[in-house]
Formats: sequence, C-alpha cells, structure tokens
Amino acid sequence: MNPQGFIGVRAGQAIPRAKVPLIPGEQFRGNIEGALASGQRVAALFADVAAAAPMELFAVLADGARALLRVGRMTLDGDRVPSLTPTCPQVHLFEREIAEQCGIVFEGHPWMKPVRFHASYRRGHDAWSRKAGETPVVGVMDFYRVEGDEIHEVAVGPVHAGIIEPGHFRFQCHGEQVFHLEISLGYQHRGAERTLTGGPNKRTMHTIETMAGDTTIGHALAYCQAVEALNGTAAPIRAEVLRGIALELERLANHTGDLGALANDVGFLPTASYCGRLRGDFLNLTALLCGSRFGRGLVRPGGVRFDLDEERRKECLERLEAAYSDVENAANLLWNSASVQARFENTGAVETQVARDLGLVGPAARACGIDTDVRHDFPTGIFRFTQVPVSTWTTGDVFARAYVRWLEIQRSVAFIREQLAGFPDGPTSTDVGPMKPEHLTVSLVEGWRGEICHVALTDARGRFARYKVIDPSFHNWMGLALALRDQQISDFPLCNKSFNLSYCGHDL
Repeated sequence: MNPQGFIGVRAGQAIPRAKVPLIPGEQFRGNIEGALASGQRVAALFADVAAAAPMELFAVLADGARALLRVGRMTLDGDRVPSLTPTCPQVHLFEREIAEQCGIVFEGHPWMKPVRFHASYRRGHDAWSRKAGETPVVGVMDFYRVEGDEIHEVAVGPVHAGIIEPGHFRFQCHGEQVFHLEISLGYQHRGAERTLTGGPNKRTMHTIETMAGDTTIGHALAYCQAVEALNGTAAPIRAEVLRGIALELERLANHTGDLGALANDVGFLPTASYCGRLRGDFLNLTALLCGSRFGRGLVRPGGVRFDLDEERRKECLERLEAAYSDVENAANLLWNSASVQARFENTGAVETQVARDLGLVGPAARACGIDTDVRHDFPTGIFRFTQVPVSTWTTGDVFARAYVRWLEIQRSVAFIREQLAGFPDGPTSTDVGPMKPEHLTVSLVEGWRGEICHVALTDARGRFARYKVIDPSFHNWMGLALALRDQQISDFPLCNKSFNLSYCGHDL
C-alpha cells in the first residue's frame, strides 16, 4: 500500500523540506494505520521541536518490499491529539517520547508514562501534569500492578550486580511465574540528540560515535550517509568497502561476545571462555584498520580517514580466518550440548505477529521469522553491489536469537573475506561541501542490533535544524518485556542477554 499523500524516497536521498507533504491529521493517522496493516513499519515518528508554533509531526514509514521510505508530516494544532497506539502498537514509545519532549497529550494512549524523565523542551508544556517547577525524578512513576492473592512484586535495579548500565525492571509474579514485566529506563539520558542541533561542529562526530558505544561504526555510517546526501557527495568505492568491512567487524565482535555471554548465563564455560577472548580478536581487527578497537575516527563524511595497505590487508585476512576457526569450534560446542539447548529452547519466545505489531528489528525480529534487514531491503554503500543473505529462524526464543547471531557471523566473515580478496584501488575520501538548506534526508544502516535510523532536517543556513536518531534498542525493549510473559523469573538474565539491548542507545 502506498499511503496517500506520503512521498517515497530512497535511503540516503535528500529532498527539499517543502516537498514533504503536509497532510491533515485524520488522514495522516489513517495513512499510517493502512501502511502498517500492509506490512510496512514506522522507522521514525517525531516532532520538529526546533520549529516555531505550530509544530509539525513527521513520520517515516519503511516499505522494505519496494525499498522505499515514505515520508509525511502533519501540523500539531493544540496540545491534544488522538493516539495511534491502540491500533498501531509499534508507535507507543514514539508517542510517549513526543509527549515528554513537547508536552503533547496523546488521548487514548494506554501507557502514557515518561520515557527519559526530563523536563519538556517547550517551557510551560508538560504532558505529565507535574507541579510548576518540579524536577522529574528518574524512575519515579506509577508502575502497573497485578492484584490478587499470592501476587508479589520484584524490583530489580537500576543498580545491578554486574558491570552494566542502569535500568529498572519491575516484575509482577505469582511464585516464580512472571505475569508482567515493566521496564523503566532514562538513567543514561545525556541529551545527545539535542546537542546535534545547529551542527555540524567539532563536537558532532564525537556525539555520533558515542550514541551507543558498542555501535560506533553503525551510527557513524548512518550520520555520514545523511551528510553526504545533504551535500550531494558520494564516498569513493574503496572507502565504501572499508566502511562495510568495519561494520561487519563490529557485528562479528558483538555477536561473538553475545554467544559467549549466553553460554555463561547457563553455566557452559567452554564457549563462554572462548568467546570472551575471540570478541577481542575481532575488536583488534578493527584496531588494525584505524587504531581504535571500537572504530572511532575511521568513518567520516566523504569516506574514511585510514587506508589499508597490502601488508595489513593480508594480515587482516589471516587473522580473520584464525578467529573464525576458533569461533566455529566454540559455537559447535554450544549447539552440541543438550543441556544448553534445554535451557535455550522455548525460553523467552516472542510470537511472529507480536514481533510485527511491536515493530521489532534486527536479530530479535529475524529470530521470529521476519525477513527484514536494511542491507537487503534498503541497500546503501557497498551493499548496493553485494548482498549479504538475510538470516532468519522461526521459533522466536533464546535459541533462535542465539542461532541467528551464529548465522550472521558466518555471513559477515564471508562478506569480509570477499571484500578483502577483491580490494579495489582508488582514493579513500572526497571533499565535502556545505549541506543544502531546508532539506530532509533519512539514512538507514543495519547495525549489529538492527536498524539504525537517522533523520536530518536542515535550516535556511544549511545547518541541522532537527536531527532525530532511532537506535534499534528503541524498537526492541518492549520485545524483551513480552518475552518474559509466563516465564520463570529466573529466566530473566538469559532472556535479557539474548536481546542485549542498549540503555544509552535508548536514552538519547
């Protein structure tokens, strides 16, 4: 279905802001409902908080079947609008975010609560009806409660026993059985997204690379593609190959680490011990490219800052093969252990339709049998010329989320092997000019957690008037909450690790 009035654009294509159709509110909402019913997803829904009143609400719909992004906008007349959440559950968190940022009340929203616990960006507008001058306290809100005999509540966090980021988990249980899990985040909110307004400047790239520290390449690549679209440049093919290699190395490091962590959570130490070391091997391969294990400083608008000479290319191939051989051994130990499979299978399962309704992305979606991958559906960069097969499973449980990672490890290694073997000649960067004024662009990248979406709007000077970032964790946290329904509370660490979502990536 093509939402009436929405304009179709390609990922990484810039269009004048004036060409984004301004659609009446009722039609705008109806178009989104129809698009989601036909299998499209909401990649972004946000308000232009930098604009003077009346504010505008922008929607970006992802139509993977046609490799098109559909963009539309509506005017927000007043501070109260009907909620889309009852008919389109995947917008529930987007609407809560807009309510918090702009003081817009979405009437009929079933779960209207703070997301990051900050004051409204519009002074004097507050969707939560706090007392005048009252400072929000992170995590303080009314949690959903299940009442009844022998029902008890278990609160975990925000400070945890392990060295992890803070987040609060509230379980409603009957004995060991979890009836409901509510997740409250916001402890990592740094206002990173807002600091991008008025840029680019000297701080911009640092902010982008630290949106989610384990996804440096993914976010840097999405940002650079947005800037290149807005200034009409294209990175040289040698740079695109290096970017693709770095992106897949980031996937390899994190997927390998996750397999080890999942093994550790069920007490299977052989794979846990192997993968802890092997994750470091893949990080060190990224350091071989640019000097940083997380890839900081590598990807820049116009290309990359570091080249790969012939000696290091050969070394990269040799080290890749050695690391992959060890990962293969470690993974086979995992799959051949009956005790591990007994803990993985049928644990934390999410049904396919539930995953679609929530708009899950990345391995969490593909583990539910949803055939979606930005590299395939919205290819940019080197992925326009070479395809990485989409890895799916059907059971939606811990095993599926682990096994999809293993399939992606194999395919990422094959991709890097192919790119290094046919490494092209040529420059690694090109000059980048000023960005086009009053334009909009949407860039998508398949990070290791899933779809990374950056939406950039420029002002009359060609600077960022609004820069919206959607990390894959923003889509997937509710998936974790539903994975715990009717599970044993002791399964929570295993389910949590099988999603391995980012707190700071959510709290932008």
